[in-house]
Amino acid sequence: MADKKKTGKKQNAIQRYVRETSGELRKVSWPTRQEAMHLTIIVIITMIFMGIFLSSVSGLSSRLLNLLLGI
Repeated sequence: MADKKKTGKKQNAIQRYVRETSGELRKVSWPTRQEAMHLTIIVIITMIFMGIFLSSVSGLSSRLLNLLLGI
């Protein structure tokens, strides 16, 4: 009898979680396809520039350390 109560509480908690989650997802303001595409392009361009910048900083700092240490 005790096992059924534990299983029932777990199931009720899972059902409540799913119900509350779906309710919250209905409240979300989803972007349009065009907005999502523009934001994706911005993220990709930012990643490319940051990759170039970090690669440059890494290369320059490596050369500077090589000059300072005489390697």
